[in-house]
Amino acid sequence: MRYRLLGKTGFKVSEISLGTWQLGGKWGEPFSYDIAEKTVNAALERGINFIDTADVYSDGQSEAAVARIVKKSHERVYVATKCGRRISPHIIQNYSPDILSKHLEDSLKNMGVDTIDLIQLHCPPTEVYYRPEYFVMFDKLKQQGKILNLGVSVEKVEEAIKAIEYPNVSTVQIIFNMFRLRPSEFFFREAWEKKVGILARVPLASGLLSGKLKKDTVFSPKDHRNFNRGGAAFDRGETFSGVDYVTGLKAVEELKRIFSSDVPLSNWAIRWILMFKEISCVIPGASRPEQIIENIKAADLKAITSTKMESVRNVYEKFIKPSVHQLW
Repeated sequence: MRYRLLGKTGFKVSEISLGTWQLGGKWGEPFSYDIAEKTVNAALERGINFIDTADVYSDGQSEAAVARIVKKSHERVYVATKCGRRISPHIIQNYSPDILSKHLEDSLKNMGVDTIDLIQLHCPPTEVYYRPEYFVMFDKLKQQGKILNLGVSVEKVEEAIKAIEYPNVSTVQIIFNMFRLRPSEFFFREAWEKKVGILARVPLASGLLSGKLKKDTVFSPKDHRNFNRGGAAFDRGETFSGVDYVTGLKAVEELKRIFSSDVPLSNWAIRWILMFKEISCVIPGASRPEQIIENIKAADLKAITSTKMESVRNVYEKFIKPSVHQLW
């Protein structure tokens, strides 16, 4: 495993880390501590030292499980969590510094710690980025020793650019993959110059870039890939990166022609992200140890040639850009 600097945090984190949206089960399935423990341990045993969770993942059970498992490790493991999505309805009128501060306290209790390595605003309404009082509040929490660093998780590039105007924002978590190229056009350069770490989430576009999904693949009723394609539950950019499913499948077939068939497309998709020096780490999700083992193979792949990098962009320009580029 190789490690990269996570922006102004000073943390050296594994370039392939772990996202925990579906930890301990999968979308729509009940949480299982046993599965969570096996999955996290598989990550730790292979050099992963950064884990991203959130208070809304399994209603706090993910935070608690991750913290409990990590405490048993002899190595330094960095745990990031997120706050804000518990606010319902999730609109600016219901946001306040006091509410976010209370949610942070809940996360501290869930995790059984006095200090959180990295707290992130969890895809808040765009208006939050224009309210300095929220960022001042997190400075106060840092002074109180309750957090070490502040980051944001965003939906749109514009939100990321606005967020890093605040000096105390150390990281930005953003969707970046072969179907979501826009962040690399301007935001990456700005973040690099300001020494802001970038966490690439949804690296496989909800499984589309695994190369395993088909037109007749059936998703469970509680799987967001079934019910959120139009954004019925949350931002539709979170599901298949906002790409029309059938169009995405056509693009995947083109990508398969570009890369070696003896290596899963998922590995190449992660390796492609790591070709960008501005990326601190990729955080693919995993719901079982086998997925961890498969994901980290990407780090051992050779660098992707400039010709193939250009071919990926051509696929994006042909199939994806017209319908998604300006939306996120």
